[in-house]
Amino acid sequence: MLLRHERIDTTLAKAKELRPFVERLITVAKRGLEDGAETTRALHARRLVARDIADKQIAGKLFGTIAPRFAERPGGYTRVLHLGRRQGDAAEVAQIELVGSEYDPSQDRDADDAVPAADGSKKKGMGGRLRAAAKRLRRGQDAEKSEETP
Repeated sequence: MLLRHERIDTTLAKAKELRPFVERLITVAKRGLEDGAETTRALHARRLVARDIADKQIAGKLFGTIAPRFAERPGGYTRVLHLGRRQGDAAEVAQIELVGSEYDPSQDRDADDAVPAADGSKKKGMGGRLRAAAKRLRRGQDAEKSEETP
């Protein structure tokens, strides 16, 4: 999950447990990139990663974008940020993220505004369907008014 989204919220204990696992995978992927793409070392690195990651897209992302980003970095690829305590059971919550994928709130806002749904509603929930139905009704009423006036 961390390699897919580059940032996840979880309990502090799980974040601390995940950190060495992800850092080892990135180190192995970096070793596979050092000698070139088609060497036996690169193939062995891909097989070592595939042993731990079943999803081929995630493994491809690891070798394609994540490992080259950390090529010059000697270690410390993840960051654990303490977020406080969860309300339900008072467990310590932390955010674990890859270094260099800092949160940009404007990016999230642009992603939400960029692609409205095909039917004109902004979201696919119940509220979005209600807004779309109201919009269709208003268009129908406007069309009836324009037909009535000579």
